[in-house]
Amino acid sequence: MLTEVLADIRVPRLGPGRARTTPDAAIADRAYATGPVRKHLRSRGIKAVIPEKKDSAAARQRRGSAGGRPPALDAQTYKRRNVVERSFALTKQWRALATRYDCEDEMVPPRIVV
Repeated sequence: MLTEVLADIRVPRLGPGRARTTPDAAIADRAYATGPVRKHLRSRGIKAVIPEKKDSAAARQRRGSAGGRPPALDAQTYKRRNVVERSFALTKQWRALATRYDCEDEMVPPRIVV
């Protein structure tokens, strides 16, 4: 789904010019720390701010110098990821949005179970 989401990004410019379609960075959790995701971000010129999975790090270290370098992680940028996570958590708790009760035209009487 990451490729579809990135394909739909359009950020309008403040002045003249067409909308930006490439973000400066993609901040994600460890679930997105796979090779294809990192390769896609690299091909589009997007900085990947994704921590390395523990099992991937262990496998890389087992290989020694043949394992290569660990992927870079901008810790200061990654710390700001919680702002987006908290926004989604608040949206999920908004009952009117979750259940869509306010969209009905007329009140539905409560069901009485005898």
